[in-house]
Amino acid sequence: MSSVAETNASFMTGKPLRLIVAGILLINGLFPALWILFTSLKLEDELTRKPITWIPHAPTLQNYIQAFTDQPLHLFLFNSFMVALLSTLLTLLVSVLAAYALARLDLKFRALILSLIVAVSTFPLVTLLVPLFETMRALNLLNTWTALVLPYTVLSLPVCTLMLVSFFEGIPRDLENAAMIDGCTRLGALFKVVVPLAAPGVFTAGILAFVNAWDEFLLALSFNSNPAMRTLPVGIQLYQGEFAFPWPVISAALVVGIVPVAILIVIFQERVVSGLTSGGIKG
Repeated sequence: MSSVAETNASFMTGKPLRLIVAGILLINGLFPALWILFTSLKLEDELTRKPITWIPHAPTLQNYIQAFTDQPLHLFLFNSFMVALLSTLLTLLVSVLAAYALARLDLKFRALILSLIVAVSTFPLVTLLVPLFETMRALNLLNTWTALVLPYTVLSLPVCTLMLVSFFEGIPRDLENAAMIDGCTRLGALFKVVVPLAAPGVFTAGILAFVNAWDEFLLALSFNSNPAMRTLPVGIQLYQGEFAFPWPVISAALVVGIVPVAILIVIFQERVVSGLTSGGIKG
């Protein structure tokens, strides 16, 4: 009897439970996205109908056209893409060098440095807003891409560095030594041997940095008041009027903003999953 009970208990806490949890997570992630998509295809009057219509009766692309005509959405997209791309490239360059030093060099205070990196990553962004703003103003960088690229790089560095440290530690030193015997410098061995072998981790870190920069709102709102320099999260709020809140148009702009990130995730899905699982196993 006890073995039967144990079997039933393990069955209930096994695959069915995992399926239930996965279903809840799937619904939690997909429902908001589907709701925004369906809203972007509805007319304004359909949103106020009772009972609520989940799927649009007469789908229309008018909201997408209006999203580009009411505000310079193409400019917001371009600014966001450039800021996210530049900050991602800079983050990867610095985090690769920092992670390699922490993984390979015999640093005296390595544990303390890693602890400080973890501690810095926990700082709330709002506590950094005023010092960052004063720094950018002193450097005369407000209303420029640089005003966002530098802070985004700093904010993404702790997570990316810690992730890459675990990857670099899992790569045998003999491979670098062999490359250096063949004439490579240590820096050459890093970029020709270590980085290619840690490609899943590098891709994962890059996508995390890109998404963080793409979605960030507070710094983008505070540092860039010039309409020509606004990024997508800040630009979307401009669709709201004093007495109107055009949900269909805003939803269309949100869908347009989600698509680039979704495409990026789909293209590099295998590398991202590999990077996350490998990093988790090594950590």
